[in-house]
Amino acid sequence: MQGSVSGRHASAQRGSSVEFAEYRRYVQGDDLRRIDWRAFGRTDRYYVKEFEADTNLRCCMVLDTSGSMEFGSKGISKIEYAKQLAGALAYLAVQQGDAVGISCVADEKVAELPPRRNPAHLSAIFDVLEQAEPQGETRLVPILHELAESVAQRALIVIFSDFFLPTEELRDCFEHLRFRKHDITVFQLLDPMELAFEFQRPMRFLDMEGGPSVFADPTEITDRYHEALATFLSDFKKMMLESGTDYHRVTTDVSYEKVFMDFLACRHDSQRVR
Repeated sequence: MQGSVSGRHASAQRGSSVEFAEYRRYVQGDDLRRIDWRAFGRTDRYYVKEFEADTNLRCCMVLDTSGSMEFGSKGISKIEYAKQLAGALAYLAVQQGDAVGISCVADEKVAELPPRRNPAHLSAIFDVLEQAEPQGETRLVPILHELAESVAQRALIVIFSDFFLPTEELRDCFEHLRFRKHDITVFQLLDPMELAFEFQRPMRFLDMEGGPSVFADPTEITDRYHEALATFLSDFKKMMLESGTDYHRVTTDVSYEKVFMDFLACRHDSQRVR
């Protein structure tokens, strides 16, 4: 990360820490205390030890509060599940001294808190999460473009949504965020019923974002539904891989604690690879 104060994350710059990075040739002006005299004894050349610098993290969470996030068939809606994930991430970030903020978006930016490192800021984030209610259409695309420009310093952008939007529009968003050097993590939240589509009798399907309702016999449309959904999810995952985004597809019947632990383990492994 590229923070401005000392923290717990690996920095893009070299500095002082206990984590060895590499050797480099000595140049005039280097601190003589950093010369590795054992390497000099072996090679008769001066080498300087470089270490990883430690810095703080700036985390910007984006919570989709559009109408489709209200859906839930297993006792918990997608937005309630997203609130649990966002709350856990905010708590962890604040506890280790990182700056965290949140934006709630639907047909407009409903609420926004800029990233801060103050521990008291956590209560304000929890208040925003508690008050967030799903309604209206989603304007996630223009909000993400705005966020890419408004967050000047490289940050971790974490997005919670079902992403029921045109894939090409989303691709432009993520490419814009990556162009601005942001690190992106996506949690795509899906309800098990959205994946299984196990309806047995004719019924009326309502658009939770305000569109027209559709009366249909599930036995006649199930195959086409699964084909369309599989195409959408496949295209979305491919887009995530091509844009270098940390992507997590989550169903709301899985414990959010497990999802969060898997996310942390994945981030840890990616840092070791780096």
